[in-house]
Amino acid sequence: MNNQATLVLIKPDGLKKSLTGNILTRLSETKLEIVAAKMVRVTDELAREHYAHLKDQPFFEELINYIKGDLHDRKKAMAMVYWGEGAIGKVRQLAGATNPEEADPVSIRGAYGRITTKGLYENVIHCSSNESEARREIQLWFAPEEIIVELYPTKEAVEKEVRRTVWAK
Repeated sequence: MNNQATLVLIKPDGLKKSLTGNILTRLSETKLEIVAAKMVRVTDELAREHYAHLKDQPFFEELINYIKGDLHDRKKAMAMVYWGEGAIGKVRQLAGATNPEEADPVSIRGAYGRITTKGLYENVIHCSSNESEARREIQLWFAPEEIIVELYPTKEAVEKEVRRTVWAK
């Protein structure tokens, strides 16, 4: 086994239900290291890029509204990168099946997830499915300087006219 990284998102329903501590406690069983963590306002652009592989599904727009927090009045998600030996498999096993009704009752999704009357899986957590997806997702959600280990090759770049918010004096 080698060291792997995986993206973990605590979705808006997990935040609304105050499950952050419970989920982090469960994830600590993996003995993996958190190498990046932040709260994110999920933009429409980020949501659509994250779920681009599902864009042809009939539930796509509802999924976008879900991850953006529109369905739970929580316009945020907690994004983390877990890193260590066999990270993807360890986190996926603890998370449980995508469908909360099929998930092991002791898994995170089995314990805290639900299916809405419209059939949307509210499964409180996202985790990468494989190494290529992990890389795509981590690079989408995090900049290299936000991660405390070097996961992937980087390069120096000079960007001009970058507008950003800074602290007022």
